[in-house]
Amino acid sequence: MALPTPPPKILIADDNLQNVELLEAYLAEVDCEIRTAHDGEETLKVVAEFAPDLLLLDVMMPRLSGFEVCKKLRSNPATKDLLILMVTALNEAADFERGVQAGTDDFLTKPVNKVELLCRIRSLLRVRHLKSQLDRTLAYLAEFESESRDEGN
Repeated sequence: MALPTPPPKILIADDNLQNVELLEAYLAEVDCEIRTAHDGEETLKVVAEFAPDLLLLDVMMPRLSGFEVCKKLRSNPATKDLLILMVTALNEAADFERGVQAGTDDFLTKPVNKVELLCRIRSLLRVRHLKSQLDRTLAYLAEFESESRDEGN
């Protein structure tokens, strides 16, 4: 029997309090633990302390932009695999390209559609869960192969 998995941890990073409250209200339907950050520097600090599964990241924030936060998270071995969903008012192709270059996993354009937000979050978290299962299976197989080789000698 599998152990129950803890609810996912989601960090909402946005300098606009109304946007944060709206996203929190939308996430009320998701069994998750939520934290918030209100600028780029605080986002990096909360990521280090809270270790979220998913970061909803505004692009235009004080102290560090979402692009800069994303690049810093991707360059850190401890946070390089964090799921990042950029939530932005920017909607030009060049902005999306900059986000992809910074390392975002997905985009949502403001104003955020609740159904689209929840679908993207569930999809990203499902991918994270499947990757975790795959990693555990590969580790188990590597251990099994190693033991088999040791017994053969």
